[in-house]
Parts: sequence; C-alpha cells; structure tokens
Amino acid sequence: MLRIEDIIPACTLDTMVFTGHVRKRMKERDIRYDDVVLAITKGEIIEQYSDDKPYPSCLILGYSAQEPIHVCLSLNNGVIWMITTYIPTLEKWEEGFKIRKAVN
Repeated sequence: MLRIEDIIPACTLDTMVFTGHVRKRMKERDIRYDDVVLAITKGEIIEQYSDDKPYPSCLILGYSAQEPIHVCLSLNNGVIWMITTYIPTLEKWEEGFKIRKAVN
C-alpha cells in the first residue's frame, strides 16, 4: 500500500518519470508539471491499486489554482512513475471528487 508520506519526498522533477503518454495527456488537458507536483505534495490518496503491475499504484486528489486534479502514479525505489493525470468532473465523480459515481 502506498503512503503519501513516502511519495512526497520523491516528488521532484529529477525523480519523476513522465512517459510520452502522460506528457501528451497533460498537454491535451492543459496540465503543467507544476500543477502535478502541487497536487501530489498537497493532496491525498483516494484510491489504491495494489494489484497494478509492474508496481502498485494509487490515485491522488490534489488542487492546482483552486481546480481539482487527479494524479495516478506508482512509486518504486524512490522513483515516481506517472501513469496519468486529469481534471475530474462531476459527471464521473461525487461532489468533492473522492468517490466515483456508480456506473448504470
């Protein structure tokens, strides 16, 4: 299980791996690197994915410029592997953006 206390010290641009996929999604969604770092360092883990491969991952809810942001990442040996990041919407999330809405 990942802990935010373990993730925050590794949250520097030197220890974060942004794949081409993540960079593309960030550009499409107008999310900056600073937004991601702020969301992680001031955020909270809202979901854990302990069965993810190659490393367990989690979803963090944070805020950037008063806008909610979700960051999905994994941590291994002090390196943060970015999976994706996006702006959550009330279409898919309950108020507060911590609980997913039930799928009908």
